Amino acid sequence: MIVQICAALGGIALFLYGMELMGEGLQKAAGDRLQQILAKLTSKVTMGVVLGALVTALLQSSTATTVMTVGLVNAGLMTLRQAFGIVMGANVGTTITAQLIAFNLSDYITGILFVGFVVMTFAKRKHMRFIGQVLLGFGLLMLGVDLLTQAAVPLRNYPGVVELISKFSDIPAFGVVAGIIMVVIIQSSAACVGILMAMATQGILPLEGVIPVLLGNNIGTCLTAILAASRGNGAAKKVSLSHVLFNLIGCIIAVLFMPWFIDLVHFISPPGDIARQVANAHSAFNVLTTLIFMPFAGVFIDTIERLVPDKGEVIVNRAMYLDDNMLGTPTLAMSLAIKEVVRMGETARTNMNAALRCLHEFNEADYQYVREHEPVVDKLEEDITIYLTKISETQLSPELAPRHAGLLHAINDIERMGDHADTIVKRLRTMQEDDVHFSESAQAELEQLGAMVMEATGMALQALEKNDKQLASETWTRCREVKQFAKQMRKNHVYRLNLGQCTPQAGFIQLELLINLKRTSDHAKNISQLVLGIF
Repeated sequence: MIVQICAALGGIALFLYGMELMGEGLQKAAGDRLQQILAKLTSKVTMGVVLGALVTALLQSSTATTVMTVGLVNAGLMTLRQAFGIVMGANVGTTITAQLIAFNLSDYITGILFVGFVVMTFAKRKHMRFIGQVLLGFGLLMLGVDLLTQAAVPLRNYPGVVELISKFSDIPAFGVVAGIIMVVIIQSSAACVGILMAMATQGILPLEGVIPVLLGNNIGTCLTAILAASRGNGAAKKVSLSHVLFNLIGCIIAVLFMPWFIDLVHFISPPGDIARQVANAHSAFNVLTTLIFMPFAGVFIDTIERLVPDKGEVIVNRAMYLDDNMLGTPTLAMSLAIKEVVRMGETARTNMNAALRCLHEFNEADYQYVREHEPVVDKLEEDITIYLTKISETQLSPELAPRHAGLLHAINDIERMGDHADTIVKRLRTMQEDDVHFSESAQAELEQLGAMVMEATGMALQALEKNDKQLASETWTRCREVKQFAKQMRKNHVYRLNLGQCTPQAGFIQLELLINLKRTSDHAKNISQLVLGIF
């Protein structure tokens, strides 16, 4: 019995490792641009389903696709409607692995492994090496299935095991629960399908017992997405809930219509090929559930919105003022661009303000705010750059040309401000986790420096918005004051360190925060120089 258990565990390990190699090779061969493809998804649910299935087929993991989707929604790069399409498509895409392992390739496993190893090791082209990796991974995956099948043979001789498993057919709910537990432990629905195929092939588990476990597997895959969304915003939680309800409702429908569903699987599968029947049951369930949900996607999404109402601000990760229809009138287009640049700057300043609140007293809400809104600043930089490039293709007047060039420089400075806020809040999170504290004098100096920097950045943005040279000159003066105060803080820090009033660990973080705040002031000075015509 111990030998069989070791063989089964080894088979699972080979299966998981082979699937990881396959997914990694396919992703690299695809150009490693899956997240960008998802982020640029159209608003059509149908397209989301297609892309979700394709990306999952490449990643070899519906969980990975769903977690990626949760992250994109959390960052404001995708709407709930787009995300739900991907969630449905991910469930369909994950069935491809099951279809592959249903082929009886036991006699060719060693050949596949050899070809994969040779191509991955000796191919000169990178693309061919990735294909070799895919073949090697597939061979290991099939070898794992073969080991599982052999390990399952003795189970037929244990009446207790057979009696327990037979309950899956008699009581579908029992099988669903077993499937959930199974996938939570193994953390791979595809591996669970492989185990079920091995048991079914050896006559231990009939198709009627396999299907409830498969349904439970689908529900169990939601766990990782739930964990990913638990620390995200409300939008991310909505995606997670949509994933759970989609699989749960699909499972209930399948259980209610189990006899007809089993007949359908027999109808679309070759007689006597139990492995293909298991794979087809997996595919049929996910495809049918998706087809049922697609016409009601709007109603379903509205229900999710009501179940998880928005609390507080909704992240808007797109330009609000830029309008391509105004490009024919450069003066108006520039006015819109300036408004968007100022909005970008205020977003970066708000991030910095939240980071400075964490400096005064660390709190999780402000930390999460900065981490969620930092991508907004990056996305706005991209959108504004594209819009300003379009403006440059028109005939700019001598008055607009320097203003246009100044805005291109300004958005780079603002983006860097956002980066500094993100760095500060991450360092403060580390301090909080390591229970490191500043001395009272160091804390007071940092808070004073932070207030000076916030004032300087606010003045710079106001000068940019109004093209106010007088205010820009005052901003420059304030930034010089920040520089002088930062220099004095360094001296005070060395003094406290020599007296033992400050620990080296706290001192190191203090210097890092000082540098980030001072550089934020430098970016404000750069913006003021742009207003003054100094490039």
